[in-house]
Amino acid sequence: MKIAVVGFGHIGRRHATIVNEYPETELVAIVDTNAEARNHELYPEGVPFYLSLEEMLKHESPEVVNICTPNGYHSDQANLCLKNQTHVVIEKPMGLNKANCEKVVFRALQENKTVFVVKQNRYSPPSKWLKKIVHEKIIGDVSMVQINCYWNRDDRYYKPKPSGGPTGWKGSLDLDGGTLFTQFSHFIDIMYWVFGDIENIQSTFADFQHQNSTEFEDSGSVNFNFINGGIGTINFSTAVWDQNMESSITVVGTKGSLKVGGQYLNEVEYCHIDGYEMEELDETNPPNDYGPFKGSAANHHYVIENVVNTLKGRDTITANALEGMKVVDIIERIYAAADRPIKSFKHGG
Repeated sequence: MKIAVVGFGHIGRRHATIVNEYPETELVAIVDTNAEARNHELYPEGVPFYLSLEEMLKHESPEVVNICTPNGYHSDQANLCLKNQTHVVIEKPMGLNKANCEKVVFRALQENKTVFVVKQNRYSPPSKWLKKIVHEKIIGDVSMVQINCYWNRDDRYYKPKPSGGPTGWKGSLDLDGGTLFTQFSHFIDIMYWVFGDIENIQSTFADFQHQNSTEFEDSGSVNFNFINGGIGTINFSTAVWDQNMESSITVVGTKGSLKVGGQYLNEVEYCHIDGYEMEELDETNPPNDYGPFKGSAANHHYVIENVVNTLKGRDTITANALEGMKVVDIIERIYAAADRPIKSFKHGG
């Protein structure tokens, strides 16, 4: 299966390496606006390089294009690829507003192509276990859910200008979108995947450490009701000093309680459920490593495997375009429900 990768940053390099090594895929092109990207030590030898997506699509015929560019480009680039008759793999988030995601869904239906959205935390054993416990009602009815995401993203990550504001796309409202889009959309996806949609949202945001490096707040607290029943909260921050602290989901049900936690939602910290004996889970993959920073689980090889197996009719898609759009919709509604606007957030913009 011929695959091209657009964007050769941290995540793009991971995609390219996996595609280049996977036995059923061929890496046919890499696209990046920085010509120096082809000199990176991880650049696969002999793979054609292009400075623009448009140029690559003129000269190559990939069956799939993996979009690993800054967030604000995802939906437009996906539409261009779909228009050129390729399937698309979109790194999170699918877009920065629901309206642009809807355009991708509509174009995919018109062209009869498949859109995969990267939600690699769904493959982690604790996440799959959590979904089973909730969906099979082993924990009973869900009463309360608390999601905590406390990470570090400081000036080593954002590289602010001396005069204030971000030097690149990270921290930019137009291309980054905000903390919930870039750092924590995976955990909102797990919340939606396991517990369903939310309503009656109340949000409070604050900026503790990033006044001169980003165009949005770094921390927040969100309260809501689940449409399927129960109440929930999300507490998040990238203002934690020096290193990531916690990514956790605590659930109180009518038959028991549990907590999936660790730094990256990578372990079951507590489980006390009536009549249930905790099973032994497979080991969780380590987080993606970006030097001084770490992210969610390194499960991208499962993503590529699912793309191949789905398109060959051997499996079903793990995270589709509608689910990717739903996560964006939830984040957009959380921001819109803020008791005060984040620095320059424009609803739907």
